[in-house]
This record gives sequence, C-alpha cells and structure tokens, in this order.
Amino acid sequence: MKQMFRGLVVLLALAALPMTADAAKIKFGHVGPTFHGQTKGADAFADYIREKTNGRIDIATFPMGQLGSERSMASQVQSGSLQIASITTAVMQNFVPEVAIVDMPFLFPDRKTAYAVLDDPAVQEKLFSYLPKKGFIGIGWTENDIRDFSNTKRPVHKPEDIAGLKVRVMNSPVYLDTFDQLGASSVGLPFPEVYSALQTGVIDAQENPLLTAVLMKFTEVTKYVTRTQHAITECIIIVNPDFWNSLSAADQQIFREAAKICIETNRKVNAELKQNLPKLGVSIDEYCKANGVQVVDLTPAEREAFRKAVAPVWDKYRGLIGNDLFDFMLAKIKEHKQ
Repeated sequence: MKQMFRGLVVLLALAALPMTADAAKIKFGHVGPTFHGQTKGADAFADYIREKTNGRIDIATFPMGQLGSERSMASQVQSGSLQIASITTAVMQNFVPEVAIVDMPFLFPDRKTAYAVLDDPAVQEKLFSYLPKKGFIGIGWTENDIRDFSNTKRPVHKPEDIAGLKVRVMNSPVYLDTFDQLGASSVGLPFPEVYSALQTGVIDAQENPLLTAVLMKFTEVTKYVTRTQHAITECIIIVNPDFWNSLSAADQQIFREAAKICIETNRKVNAELKQNLPKLGVSIDEYCKANGVQVVDLTPAEREAFRKAVAPVWDKYRGLIGNDLFDFMLAKIKEHKQ
C-alpha cells in the first residue's frame, strides 16, 4: 500500500512539472471560427514551427473556444495548464490594464496606419513589456477585424444617431464606456444570442466587424450598417512563461518568426474573405447591395465628430494607463500615419 502511495506521489509530482516543448503536443487556443483568418494564421504559426524544428515541437491549434472562453484561456496560460493562446486586448485588459490602449475608440485613422503601428518592433516591445509581471509572454498578434456598427432603426452618420439605441457591446470596460459616452444603452448579451435579440427587439444594434455581421447573418435583421471602424480587435499571442523559458534561444526566435507569419496570413485571409464570402461567392459590398443592407462610410469630418465625442473616454483611460504609454502610442500613430 505504501509503495502504491509513493508511486502516486511521484506521478503527481511529475504532472505538476512545467510542460516543455519536448514533453508533449503543445496546445494553442483561440476563439476564431474555422474559416476565419485568425484560424488560418494560427495554423500557419503551428506549421512553421513544426517545419523549422523538424517536428520536434508539434503544436495543435484549437479554434472556436474549444479550450474555453478567452478569459478562461488567459487564466489557463497564466497557471500553465495551457501553453499558448490568442486573446483580444479587450479581454487581456482585465489582466494587464495597459493593453487597453489598443482599444481606445477611433484611435487609429485607418487600417494601414493601425497595421504599421502594431507591427512596429518598438510598439510591441513596449506593450508586451507589461505582460510578464502578470504571468504572460507576448510574442505577436492575431486579429478579428476592425469593428463596425449595425442597427435596426436608422442610418448612422453622427454620434447623435446612436443616442438612445440599445446596443449589444463586447464585455470590455473600454467598449462599454465608449457606447455609454455616445448615449447608447449598453446591453450585455452572450454572442450566440445576438441574432435573436436583434430579431425580437431586445436590442436595436450591435458592434462587430461587418464581415462578422454578414457571416453571422446579423444583416438579415439589421439593415443599417455604418463602417465606423471605431476599434480594431487585436489579439495578443500569449505564452506561458515557464513553457517559454523551457525553449532554447533558437526556438524562441522560431516562435517569434512564426508569430509574424501568423498575422500576415490572418490579415491576408480576412481581406480575401471580404472579396469572396464563404459559400456565397460574392464580395461583402455586393452581398449588402443585393440584400438591401444600407452601408454608410463615414466622411473624414464625420469620423472626427465621433472622435471628439469619445474624448472623455480617452481622458479616463489616460489616467488609468498613464501618460507615458498613451503619448508613446499617439506619437507612433503620427509617425506611421499613411
């Protein structure tokens, strides 16, 4: 009996040891759907590492939240029960408040500028420097897309058009504060309930990338879309520190190279999806026109009106994030503005 007990203790002790790259297949979790660029990017990440290490490091990817919600996966990476995950900054700010800078409304003037800033090595070094003390190593990005606004009531051209609408908002402090500042009534609903809530009038509007709205069929019940592009939904590829430290310097470099391939693939696939919607074979604009969805593209003056309207949100988070990081990001945006 004692011998059996000692054997059990040894097994438990071994199970508690940090998992290394050579110990077993490594898991990479995220919430992107299988056809999405986020999934294709994560798969490209795993393929590159497998190829460069001759299969010595084998990474299995788990899309669509198979390993849990983003918040759960972040906690798993923190504890070491999951090696790698890709988590939106909107969720990561609950662990690392500084990354909320990426979610500031109307921060980036356009997509090209956003990409140039996020790819800047100095930006990644500074942003990711806040992660280790909270139990994460940041090595790169995946993304959902730039967020838009759709509703059942009216075309939206100015901030006042959003006032009074019941809007389903991502459960993130910055997003909730943004739409409260615009005069909307923010509603917290699980993502799978959005379609029926729009259909039955429980909510009047939702904010997601137009690509997401089309693919989730939200545009069947919301005929007014404005490409507000109010925030870019970026996800940090986070790695457990113990696992990361088990890698050689050469392997760590391979992981960083893989992260660059991941985001390049992610963005490329997302752009292609907009030009050729899955199972529909038309562009996103052609689909909207054919299905009676009115799409508004904001003029520069209209975007500036929104930016001014959410200035109090910037002021609040400047106090929480700190002037140093806030001013650093604004300077980088100015440097890279297209």
